[in-house]
Amino acid sequence: MKTHAAGPEGALPLSPEMLVREPSGNLFGLSQNAGMGWETTRLLDPEFLILSTHGGLRAEDGRPIALGFHTGHWEVGLLVAEAARELKALHAVPFAGACTDPCDGRTQGTAGMMDSLPFRNDAAMVLRRLMRSLPTRKGVLGVATCDKGLPAMMMALASAGAYPAVLVPGGVTLLPESGEDAGKVQTIGARFAQQQISLEYAQEVGCRACASPGGGCQFLGTAATAQVVGEALGLSLPHTALAPSGQAIWLDAAKRSGRAIVRLHEAGLGARDVVTDAAVRNAMVLHAAFGGSTNLLLHLPAIAFSAGLRRPNREDWEAVNREVPRLVDALPNGPRGFATVQVFLAGGVPEVMLHLRDAGLLDTHAKTVSGESLDTSLDWWKQSERRQALRKRLKELDGIEADEVIMGPDKARSRGLTATVCFPVGNLAPEGSVIKSTAIDPSLIGEDNVYRHRGPARVFTTEEAAIAAIKQGQIGYGDVIVLICGGPKGAGMQETYQVTSALKQLPHCKHVAVITDARFSGVSTGACIGHVSPEALAGGPVGKVQEGDLIEIVIDRGALTGTVNLIGDASREFGAEEGARRLAARGPRVDLRAHPDLPEDTRLWAALVDASGGVWGGCVYDTERIVAALQKRN
Repeated sequence: MKTHAAGPEGALPLSPEMLVREPSGNLFGLSQNAGMGWETTRLLDPEFLILSTHGGLRAEDGRPIALGFHTGHWEVGLLVAEAARELKALHAVPFAGACTDPCDGRTQGTAGMMDSLPFRNDAAMVLRRLMRSLPTRKGVLGVATCDKGLPAMMMALASAGAYPAVLVPGGVTLLPESGEDAGKVQTIGARFAQQQISLEYAQEVGCRACASPGGGCQFLGTAATAQVVGEALGLSLPHTALAPSGQAIWLDAAKRSGRAIVRLHEAGLGARDVVTDAAVRNAMVLHAAFGGSTNLLLHLPAIAFSAGLRRPNREDWEAVNREVPRLVDALPNGPRGFATVQVFLAGGVPEVMLHLRDAGLLDTHAKTVSGESLDTSLDWWKQSERRQALRKRLKELDGIEADEVIMGPDKARSRGLTATVCFPVGNLAPEGSVIKSTAIDPSLIGEDNVYRHRGPARVFTTEEAAIAAIKQGQIGYGDVIVLICGGPKGAGMQETYQVTSALKQLPHCKHVAVITDARFSGVSTGACIGHVSPEALAGGPVGKVQEGDLIEIVIDRGALTGTVNLIGDASREFGAEEGARRLAARGPRVDLRAHPDLPEDTRLWAALVDASGGVWGGCVYDTERIVAALQKRN
């Protein structure tokens, strides 16, 4: 032990003008940079910040010293290092900071899920504060992968304004050589309870599902969809979303992104030149073409808001989904259900964009972080050696033709690919709701492409009660599970994949529907209606449904319209109009209450987002509206 040290060799490259004009923080920053070992002759190189959602601690050989919350952030430190090396080689000074993120898969069915969506706003705030805390930065690289950390990172980068910002997607997990993907494996508990699998089988597939130690899940859930949206916004370099984590092509994206941020700085192009109204609409178009997770209906408006742009509303989403065909056959939508890494090899985002450009559905004048227009990027992709090599590699590795994964509109239509997202309204959802209509079992769709379901309500005020009823065989053919008190005020708008995945394992599962004011995972399947608004605890009529009430659901998958209505009670049927009158006359259920484990932090979040436009406004913090509400109250 000692109390003094010699300190770094050399001298700070200070000039008299710097000592007179520079803030003391900038000068002290140089002292600290030297103290951390940076070469004193390189201290005045331009500074760039690399932010990440890195979690856990890896030894040099990759073995865990301390685990991360999930595979998605376990390897992103390697991307940070690759980008930093490139920045240093370009005579820049890289800084690195991190705000780690939780795992929605790990918190399914637990009290941890009540912190999931609120975390996004907290993380975006921390990331923005970290950006501003390096006042000498010339630009920001963001490295992120999964459900909440990646949307938070995009919110932060979108707010960068005149500063350049580049997103490095953390990629996806590889498929196991044998076994199940990370979406299906989350149902082993429900399947074992239903005696569909053995203990030994559950043990083996549970071990193999995350076949590589890094990357987001292998299906087009929120993590993968957010990567697609990031590239569609122009925030990521072309063909970087969904790259296989840990592979050379994945590391190369970080290296090239380091190069790109320097080029953007030299060209004077900031985040505001990339994240524009046109870019937001392009992202909505790609979301529809991929058939992405409904959670992006919460995240993309928040990203637009962070950039100071108009937030897309429900009508905008409806219009885009009616106009844009689904072109990608990926898990969990099908029909064949290819993994995200296979979608990447088939061409990923730029390949889908080629078809959309031909159909006139993209604004190709939009800028990307390559410094070029989207049109120029797509021209490069179409002729690139990379495109041809990866399509060939997909055939060699998995025997899959790229055009079976990503199709043109005519072929997609002939294969039965339909638009994904529909927004039902009705006397139970007067302000709207969301259903992934492609998730409904095709055998239940009529010749007119319409799904119709009538059944008695089975009402639950907690996810735990609904899960118990499913596992104990108390849910019957034709039932409609009405799960309430799961919205922002009740449970932080929890994600209820545990319910939908457990339900999927019942022999009569396709004949059971779900209605909830909570939300669903991107891998959920079935006739599941979420985001029901207003939520039960905000006086929504869904909070007045009684056990045995007759509910009718109608989803037109062609017109992308739908209704969800109370049309009877336990004694008789009376139709939707009478149902609306009866709901208006009913008082709320006596058992409506927030979840007993709801954190105070989440209660505060729910109040703030309610004042800021609520669920359809992207669950953001709108400072002006919050301040106005407080002043009005005072």
